[in-house]
Amino acid sequence: MDPVEELELFLKMWAAAHWRGPKSLPWSFLVPYVIMLVVEGMPLLYLELAVGQRMRQGSIGAWRTISPYLSGVGIASLVVSFLVSVYYNVINTWSLWYLFHSFQDPLPWSVCPLNGNHTGYDEECEKASSTQYFWYRKTLNISPSIQENGGVQWEPALCLILAWLIVYLCILRGTESTGKVVYFTASMPYFVLIIYLIRGLTLHGASNGLVYMFTPKVEQLANPKAWINAATQIFFSLGLGCGGLIAFASYNEPSNNCQKHAIIVSIINSTTAIFSSIVTFSIYGFKATFNYENCLKKVILLLTNSFELEDGFLTASNLEEVKDYLASTYPSKYSEVFPHIRNCSLESELDTAVQGTGLAFIVYTEAIKNMDVSQLWSVLYFFMLLTLGMGSMVGTGTAILTPLTDSKVISSYLPKEAISGLVCLISCAIGMVFTMEAGNYWFDIFNDYAATLSLLLIVLVETIAVCYVYGLKRFGSDLQAMTGRTLNWYWKAMWAFVSPVLIISLFVFYLSDYILTGTLQYQAWDATQGHVVTKDYPTYALAVIGILVASSTMCIPLVALGTFVTRHFRSRAKFPLA
Repeated sequence: MDPVEELELFLKMWAAAHWRGPKSLPWSFLVPYVIMLVVEGMPLLYLELAVGQRMRQGSIGAWRTISPYLSGVGIASLVVSFLVSVYYNVINTWSLWYLFHSFQDPLPWSVCPLNGNHTGYDEECEKASSTQYFWYRKTLNISPSIQENGGVQWEPALCLILAWLIVYLCILRGTESTGKVVYFTASMPYFVLIIYLIRGLTLHGASNGLVYMFTPKVEQLANPKAWINAATQIFFSLGLGCGGLIAFASYNEPSNNCQKHAIIVSIINSTTAIFSSIVTFSIYGFKATFNYENCLKKVILLLTNSFELEDGFLTASNLEEVKDYLASTYPSKYSEVFPHIRNCSLESELDTAVQGTGLAFIVYTEAIKNMDVSQLWSVLYFFMLLTLGMGSMVGTGTAILTPLTDSKVISSYLPKEAISGLVCLISCAIGMVFTMEAGNYWFDIFNDYAATLSLLLIVLVETIAVCYVYGLKRFGSDLQAMTGRTLNWYWKAMWAFVSPVLIISLFVFYLSDYILTGTLQYQAWDATQGHVVTKDYPTYALAVIGILVASSTMCIPLVALGTFVTRHFRSRAKFPLA
């Protein structure tokens, strides 16, 4: 294999284990994050790459080769990848929506719209914020609850169709058409991140965010949930269990050093997440400082006008001292004003850091709207999100298409282009659910439950299959014969004991957390209050959650049972009783 082909295959594996977007990883999270990378992420990534390279088939064929009873593992990976692709491309839809609106001056989320009478600002927007209003009302047009579905909204629907058209063009001919795509999707985000880092470090208050990020909070290290979250973050950012890693690795030359690729991909992925956290916290520090100083200005203005103080007398440095003086000197008047005085705290502003769509489409947009030449920064940011999303979709799409094109039953009737088109068409049709007024609530259901427990079970079975069904000694010998490298004690210990125990612990944690929580709940947008409220999922939503989890996990035991029954009847037919 020449260096260009090797680089192309490496980038394809990088697409399957793609960094997903901007992170918010404080110091207290970085310690367990790095430890979990070493004991969980890197070994399991190497395991999947090695299986794909050794068996030289997609996820279904690879596990069938190890044991016919394990075909369900590959099918489960295929189902999970399909469910992930259905909802994940909605993020690309939102990125396209924001990207199109980024060319407006001013940015549409920078100010609240006027009310119907043009006598003031929209009441919902004033109670929330302009960025939250644009997200919940203009982008999602969200309903008050999941039970009020509403209709399909044509603008997001068109963006979804466009997003799937782009994905189709990227995966048109399976792995043959993904090589050149990943060159762009893998490199473009770094270019934008570097620009954002330079800009972020020059913003007022950026240092506050960085100090917050790197300030040790040792007490949080004693919280088991921090370690669980770190393990989960590593697990999903590397794309373990989805089948894409096995699919791409199956195209490697047998002598390829997949151990080196596993180490490099793991380190690059995690280093990028940490690097993006520095960018995020510099911008988050700017946002928090801006909001904090804005809060102080409003309090100073309120007290100056209420007590007829001299302009410039009240400042941020003497605010608390003057407040105490006014409270003791004018107690009755101060008690009237007190309910309107906001409690301004930079620490509380920084403590509200979030992940996911909240970070991508609310926090960042609020920071961007206060930057100079905000349209430029908005275009760069959402173009970066789009390339990241498309890179992830390339990896997920390959995890779906490789097993399908490997199947002689399907490929004998349909060419690759038709298979890719059908997958995209079906996914797009199902994805229309997310463009309804209650679509974001269904998106959260898919995001929270379509893959979490399923992937844990899939990777646990994969590890047990390699170590205890195929045989760790036999697998090590295969790797040595292919690559000329002896499997050292670290990989053996991680695969045979540490990683399975860790996965079982995660599995038990999630199950116990769901059981102890009682009725599963979700965050619904309350337009009258201008913030989210917690509500219980209705019965039919709980049923959908159960179906999402069961649709993939049940493939493993059902296929194993079906294989056993089939073999049993075949053996009886071949050797009938006398």
